[in-house]
Amino acid sequence: MSKLDGPEPFELFALKYARHGGRKANDNFIGGDLHEVGSDLFYYVWVARRSDKLFVIDTGFGPEAAKQRGRELDCLPAEALGRLGIAATDVDQVILTHLHYDHAGTLGHFPKACFHVQAKEAAYSTGPCMCHSFLRHPFDVEDIVSFVRLNFAGRIAFHDETTELADGLTLHRTGGHSGGLQVVRVWTRRGWVVIASDATHLYANYRNNLAFPAVYHVGELLDGYRTIRRLADSDDHVIPGHDPMVMRLYPAPSPSLEGIAVRLDVPPHES
Repeated sequence: MSKLDGPEPFELFALKYARHGGRKANDNFIGGDLHEVGSDLFYYVWVARRSDKLFVIDTGFGPEAAKQRGRELDCLPAEALGRLGIAATDVDQVILTHLHYDHAGTLGHFPKACFHVQAKEAAYSTGPCMCHSFLRHPFDVEDIVSFVRLNFAGRIAFHDETTELADGLTLHRTGGHSGGLQVVRVWTRRGWVVIASDATHLYANYRNNLAFPAVYHVGELLDGYRTIRRLADSDDHVIPGHDPMVMRLYPAPSPSLEGIAVRLDVPPHES
């Protein structure tokens, strides 16, 4: 698609709301050395915004999950959105890349939203796989109960593999990390950017073909690296789900948002 004749591009933002430090290499890569220091994880929600559409991508987690899992919560995701001038109470479209606790908590902070999720993720997170403690560990049962209640209220939109939500924004299931994980391909002024979420936690995962240890299907996860490369205009157009480097590579929208939000619709400072 030409930048001249395509749809109106989206502004695209990452908002950091939490972090987890003290990690080892084997916390981030299957086969990593437990004696080597590993990258911290930053926790993000994302926003795609233009004159006629606004999508929030993921809803993060709150204080209770932070306490239970030993994460450092900087602010609630809804508060981070407010600093970008977005009221969570007014948001009507939320994309959930998957239903793990750090991506699908705080659903109640979005009382008007329709939530977009892959049907396979709903089946995975409520089905037989949850009999296994290893697979259910990344989920919070109360988040899943909230999700089921929202479904009964008619506020869940289910998708099957690939869906165009708007001209210039599409959903694509990759699976792997979770049964129905989806990535979001967004048309911006610099071309096609992919919010990869946990299809790749860190740049190093997909660039070095290394699997993150929290995984449902390793083969699908590795295949997903090819998918996000195919969907993005370049490796610099892939945005990983938890890499602290995102906050260093991209500029803040304003000085007041330094360390809180960065723009992803402009090129990174370096490759």
